[in-house]
Amino acid sequence: MTGSVLLVDDDEDTRTLLCEALRRRGFNVDAVASAQACLEKVRDAVVDLVVTDVQMPGMTGIALCTELHERHPDVLSIVLTGVGDLDTAIAAIRAGAHDFLTKPVKVDALEIAVRRALEHLSVKREVRRLRAAVDQHAPIPGMAGASAVLRETTQLVRRVAGSDATVLITGESGTGKELVARALHELSPRRSEPFVAINCGAMPAPLLESELFGHVRGAFTDAKTSRPGLFLQAGAGTIFLDEVGEMPLEMQVKLLRVLQERTVRPVGGDEEVPFHARVVTATNRDLATEVEELRFREDLFYRVNVVAIPVPPLRDRSGDIPLLARHMLERIAARTNKPAIELSPEAARKLTDYNWPGNVRELENCIERSVAICGRGPIVVEHLPTKVQQYQSARIELASTNAAEMITLDEMERRYVRQVLESLGGNKTHAARVLGIDRRSLYRRLETPPPTTGTPC
Repeated sequence: MTGSVLLVDDDEDTRTLLCEALRRRGFNVDAVASAQACLEKVRDAVVDLVVTDVQMPGMTGIALCTELHERHPDVLSIVLTGVGDLDTAIAAIRAGAHDFLTKPVKVDALEIAVRRALEHLSVKREVRRLRAAVDQHAPIPGMAGASAVLRETTQLVRRVAGSDATVLITGESGTGKELVARALHELSPRRSEPFVAINCGAMPAPLLESELFGHVRGAFTDAKTSRPGLFLQAGAGTIFLDEVGEMPLEMQVKLLRVLQERTVRPVGGDEEVPFHARVVTATNRDLATEVEELRFREDLFYRVNVVAIPVPPLRDRSGDIPLLARHMLERIAARTNKPAIELSPEAARKLTDYNWPGNVRELENCIERSVAICGRGPIVVEHLPTKVQQYQSARIELASTNAAEMITLDEMERRYVRQVLESLGGNKTHAARVLGIDRRSLYRRLETPPPTTGTPC
């Protein structure tokens, strides 16, 4: 039977006796004298199973089980309790222990319990391996499509889902950044734990601090009772900080300390409380530019940007739009308990041609509107919003094949920029985004240069 067993008992004779007995029966066993030493060992080495006494100086065996369950859910634990101590046994199971034995421990009973725990762990890991093999080819919920850029995003999500590293999801508004955050959670070993989300730009700093870190009773006028913040409510799950780029600077300092220390201090409190959740952040801003403009702390940027996952805008995966639209129609049908409405080929082409500045969120709004208008369907071009019906892709065509009448490359670029701007109703922000340049570059390209003088070569 393979597997690493760690025995925790403050009594040296008991440790020696049980270690030798288990080693003689083929187990790989190590031993420590305290719960704290156990946590350090589990952090630094591979441990599959912890066998712990209950009554020890410092942290008890029950508290150790709680810590192991929250920090290292893959490590199983067996608790050794006193004869007839049913309350302790129940407390151990509630704390996450896999099994319990009464003392004095019979070696045969201990061997059976250890083998059973390691077999359970082996089955659990095999199920996870098979699930991962299936998940590798399954789409991310809500992100339908087969484009190369979307495949790159989904592959990156799957690669980092099992990690505890802090993730920064970047992308324009409406691209589905929260879907990616939820996928990271659902594909991780933390999937059975809570997923909590908050929009960091939707509230002032004092309220945001209380929401994130909690508060103690009497911390402010309405604090009638103590309340844990989202970092603690997330348990060993995932906390998603949406629009972290809009967080006030005063809160950025506090978030930096929280990420560095892995502890939170509730508002009005004087004690640091450890948290165990994975941190995932998202922004629709260019945080590198925000750092240069002194609107985002550079040290916090490096803390949240451990792994960056860019979410492509919908215009960069236009081939996915018909599939995504039909996926939305099926979801509406399931919600309303009605047959799915069809999408006509002409309407699908119009959806594909449109540039979707609001991304997936705008497409979803368009589909909901079209379903409401079309009755029993199918959805045709006339059911689409006017701006989608009338949208014309910006194209540059040579006005002449006569070399003397051809325009310069700069002039062609200038005309193209103007056509893009016109097609977007004059919205310079959207035009710059579509062209992949900043507003300053857009203005520069719109300028008409002075006429050249002198004789051409």
